[in-house]
Amino acid sequence: MSTTMTRDVLIGRLNEFPPGEVRQATLPDGTNIAVYNVDGAIYATADLCTHGEASLSEEGILTGKIVECPWHFGTFDVTNGQPTGMPCTVALKTFRVKLSEEDVYVEC
Repeated sequence: MSTTMTRDVLIGRLNEFPPGEVRQATLPDGTNIAVYNVDGAIYATADLCTHGEASLSEEGILTGKIVECPWHFGTFDVTNGQPTGMPCTVALKTFRVKLSEEDVYVEC
């Protein structure tokens, strides 16, 4: 039986993730993630759309808790990664976010 170790990775300061916007952060292994501020709550998902591999942090449009992919206009709920609009049918990987004062961490 294998155990997977997780660790918290600092991805930035809270003020770097403005309300209603999507920003990119990079994990230690080089993987980019998309970080969202939805009414003051921070969420993080894989950066690439599961349908067309467009960058959600660079070109995605956040409306409430829904991010729209710029390529084919599919949508996802950023709070849980679930697809909410065609042609997207595969969920985004999500990352648990932790705040420590003004620092933002994701669990990897």
